[in-house]
Amino acid sequence: MNKEELVKEISKKTKLSQKTSADILSAWIDTIQKTVSKGKKVTLVGFGTFEARKRAARTGRNPRTSQVIKIPAKTVPAFSAGKNFKELVK
Repeated sequence: MNKEELVKEISKKTKLSQKTSADILSAWIDTIQKTVSKGKKVTLVGFGTFEARKRAARTGRNPRTSQVIKIPAKTVPAFSAGKNFKELVK
């Protein structure tokens, strides 16, 4: 499902226009992105948690040349599914 299909589904279930549904979805995504980028968690009980996780620096290997390279530490976005979501996907 892509964003357009998701907007249509939200619109059907909420009986709101597709424009309103798209605005709400965009605001929701934007809010989560901004909150996580500030290092805070967003927890939706039963659905899951969005958070920033730190990755340690490590060494890697270039597969073409077999040369050892240093991979710097960085922070990446992560999602952990909640209990209800995990049970639905089983």
